[in-house]
Amino acid sequence: MAAHADTLAKLVRETVAALEPGVAVRLWNGERIGPSDGPVVLLNDPAGLARLLLRPRIETVIELWMAKGLDIDGGSLFDVAAARSQKKVRLGDIWRRVDKRLLAKALPALIGLARSGRGAGVEAGTGAGASGSSKAAIQFHYDVSNDFYRLFLDRRMVYSCAYFDGWHDDIDKAQTDKLDMICRKLRLQEGERFLDIGCGWGALLIHAAGTYGVSGHGVTLSQAQYELATARVFEAGLQDRITIELKPFQALTGRFDKIASIGMFEHVGFANHDAYLDAVKTLLRPGGLYLHHAITRPAKTSEAKFHKGTKEYAAILRYIFPGAELDHIGHSSRLLEAHRFEVHDVENWRMHYARTCRLWAERLQANFAEAARIAGEPRARLWLLYLVGVSLGFERGGLLIYQTLASRRRRSGPSEVPPTRRDLYS
Repeated sequence: MAAHADTLAKLVRETVAALEPGVAVRLWNGERIGPSDGPVVLLNDPAGLARLLLRPRIETVIELWMAKGLDIDGGSLFDVAAARSQKKVRLGDIWRRVDKRLLAKALPALIGLARSGRGAGVEAGTGAGASGSSKAAIQFHYDVSNDFYRLFLDRRMVYSCAYFDGWHDDIDKAQTDKLDMICRKLRLQEGERFLDIGCGWGALLIHAAGTYGVSGHGVTLSQAQYELATARVFEAGLQDRITIELKPFQALTGRFDKIASIGMFEHVGFANHDAYLDAVKTLLRPGGLYLHHAITRPAKTSEAKFHKGTKEYAAILRYIFPGAELDHIGHSSRLLEAHRFEVHDVENWRMHYARTCRLWAERLQANFAEAARIAGEPRARLWLLYLVGVSLGFERGGLLIYQTLASRRRRSGPSEVPPTRRDLYS
């Protein structure tokens, strides 16, 4: 195998020179290629690298990262991304730029190395392939451990986009500002009935009931979230104002004045969009306000092209959000109108989520040893890669997020939204 590894090293050396990735690369044999300063990408697994060269796939990169066959020294994933962004190197460039004659000569060595490491990859987990709104899929993502999420979330454990009044680093302030902005957009009033679909660890319900005097109800499919949210309601002394249930949105009954869905619609799936909005309409009184907060992707020139997605998007769904599907804002708005909602405001929070995920990633990195102890090192590494990748996705515009305020249409007459929104931003 030593001869195969030497052949692979030569191929990597030539490929890196052709790609000019902007960062240094260090091979498994200690050889360094590229700049003498800055972050260094470590290629520790020749077998895994052989698989990547034979078939460049984002899944192979993820599995190499999880198993530490691919690592970074002297910097962070953000540092590597900043360095390579100047060169615009993409995964497909590996195949396009590699010397095909050298590749053909090295093919027996690559196949031998790839076979020697077969089966060494890290699998996504039992949640892969599950429906995004199913209990199994939700628990696969959210029931990692409450202690794991505490390592990088704010003190309230709000696992959705924060709202920044400036690009500061205070995640606690930004999440409190987000919770309050939601309540203000919904024009919450004392005594109103408020529903939070996908209530997480209960932060929005507690803020809404404690600050605005509403009667709150929340639902979640995560056992871990349900248990902690319920305990937090009692700690806040709000058990007479807040109820939380472990049940799907389809099983909800009753009538509410205001409804929020924060980071939940992504799990519903296109096949269930109509049923979901029918349920929201049934639960919301005529004229009542609904705040729809969801991650989206940019629209394409056709729906077929949009649904095709990208390999990177498919990999995120497989490894982190099994079964989830992201809409585009045009389709979401059309659906709301088709289900007799009136759309009042649509606000893009893209850079707010880029900032949120960057802070989460930095906090997870700072607490990585404990994260690895709780979740296992491969899964902790996957989460770090995910948070960095999502932050960069929002920063570069491949991912978007919108807050859409709508009301259930009455037969006629004015809406309950005021003529201006100055009070929200003054």
